[in-house]
Amino acid sequence: MNDNNILAVILAGGKSKRFGEDKNQAKLGSISLIEHAIYKIREKFKKILIIANNDLKIEKCNDIEIIPDHIKGNLGPLVGVLTAMKWAKQSKENYKWIATFPSDTPFFDISIIEKYEKIIIKNDSPLYFVRSDDKRHNIFGLWSLELLDILEKDLVKNNFRKVEDWANKIGVKTINIKFEKFDPFLNINTKEDLIKAEKILKDYKK
Repeated sequence: MNDNNILAVILAGGKSKRFGEDKNQAKLGSISLIEHAIYKIREKFKKILIIANNDLKIEKCNDIEIIPDHIKGNLGPLVGVLTAMKWAKQSKENYKWIATFPSDTPFFDISIIEKYEKIIIKNDSPLYFVRSDDKRHNIFGLWSLELLDILEKDLVKNNFRKVEDWANKIGVKTINIKFEKFDPFLNINTKEDLIKAEKILKDYKK
């Protein structure tokens, strides 16, 4: 992306309880799940911020910054969003938005990034989520930095934890993505999901 309006953020701070180990490092094909996300996003953004509470075994690069959650205690992805917003505000770049991507959804449609570029010109909402096949994907989001103060207040004082609940309170618009062959927003929560993803990867490369 040529301008600095949007900061790319990978949310990788979860505990991976259902997976049984840090799924960010789980291999899908020859690379880890988080590397799948990085390699896709890197094509479009100058800088990637990763929110992670565990050590990540990835190549250190100037275009990647890794920081832990601003608030300790694994309180969910909203804390990761707040952490990213604070980092973006304090940076020297002129970020106005953050675009969040999960670390466990390796097949996501990269065209959503182009849609983000167009939607910020329209700017008719401070918050957008991706929707596919009537399902809203709450981690694939475009968040205005104008939401920082209210998000911090709702996290700290009003005890909001679920992204869906907070977004519904704020008001959110959706960006629709259509798919034909398989759901590109399959997220990997379990070892069974990883096996399913391995099969998709084989077909994906054909």
